[in-house]
Amino acid sequence: MERKFNKQPKLHIKTGDTVKVLSGDDKGKTGKVLSVNLEKRKAIVEGINTVTKHVKPTATNPQGGIEKREAALHISNLMLVDPKTGEATRTGRKHGENGKLVRYSKKTGEVING
Repeated sequence: MERKFNKQPKLHIKTGDTVKVLSGDDKGKTGKVLSVNLEKRKAIVEGINTVTKHVKPTATNPQGGIEKREAALHISNLMLVDPKTGEATRTGRKHGENGKLVRYSKKTGEVING
């Protein structure tokens, strides 16, 4: 579902959501979404898909070394966790009370805030 005017895709996941990983090495784990890249359709999830990164010494980090940080996951591998039930659910969109589109849980039918 694409927006008419600015052509950015509407995704089922937003920053701050709790999601469950559907596939990959971290399958079954849950975490909070730290950021979403709309162009690449990828998200960074807290504590999921950690990779080691070799960092050169700089003025701000004179020691350098090896860091562990989260790498991006494609959003098709993530499913939103319903905040009320705590289970993974598919999402849909419908018009809310004030006429704006809101996300809702297809499992329970309740509106998801955020």
